[in-house]
Amino acid sequence: MLIITYIAVVASAISGALEARKNEMDIVGAVTIAFATAFGGGTIRDLLLGRTPVFWVLDPGLTIAAFVFGALSYYRLDRLSKTLFTVVDAIGLGLFSVLGATYTLQLELSPIVAVLMGVVTGVFGGVLRDLFCNRIPKIFRHNTTLYATSSFIGTCLFVLFIRLDMDHLLASTTSAGVIFILRLAAVRFRMTLPKP
Repeated sequence: MLIITYIAVVASAISGALEARKNEMDIVGAVTIAFATAFGGGTIRDLLLGRTPVFWVLDPGLTIAAFVFGALSYYRLDRLSKTLFTVVDAIGLGLFSVLGATYTLQLELSPIVAVLMGVVTGVFGGVLRDLFCNRIPKIFRHNTTLYATSSFIGTCLFVLFIRLDMDHLLASTTSAGVIFILRLAAVRFRMTLPKP
């Protein structure tokens, strides 16, 4: 769980910093967006579940990792930014979705709540990132390729796997992998929800 959390935080911090760079923010803005993206969804999840202090307050290493990788991304990853942004954002989406569902199931709450908390954890860092960049969040726009839907499908699979007593590591990696692949496929083939 700790390793998954660190990977998710680093991936999300990188995506936040790259988005800040694209919006011509300075390093302070980049680190702020990196923090919001890395910690936003998990913070909302912890507050909704009554888990305090929230996850990143209990482990200062997460803050250091988000700061370091956010700053490095801002200064060093400009040439690969579009492709890299899509990949690291998909990694963060998959891992955070699984983490959100895992923490909810540990509290012995219902499967539907676990799925919802998985989606909240997966997508709300990106919502905050977009709000801070002064635009309507990506997941709320009708032309957005499948984002929250990818999280929802993968999190449903994860909860199902756990209910079937699958090994937790296998369930986590499989479900996060499904979310990652669905998200990249949605971007590649421009898959969206039906429009009105």
